[in-house]
Amino acid sequence: MGKIIRLWSPVILAFATLALAACNTVEGAGRDLSATGRAVSGAADRTSR
Repeated sequence: MGKIIRLWSPVILAFATLALAACNTVEGAGRDLSATGRAVSGAADRTSR
């Protein structure tokens, strides 16, 4: 388990950094999070059918 965490930590950190850099304002971050939530919900709905 420790190897997996050490392997993926830099990837997750880089993704989070890019995601935060992409939205300059709190409003932009809120829109991004909302869009992500809608995408995840839509995918879950499609998968459960």
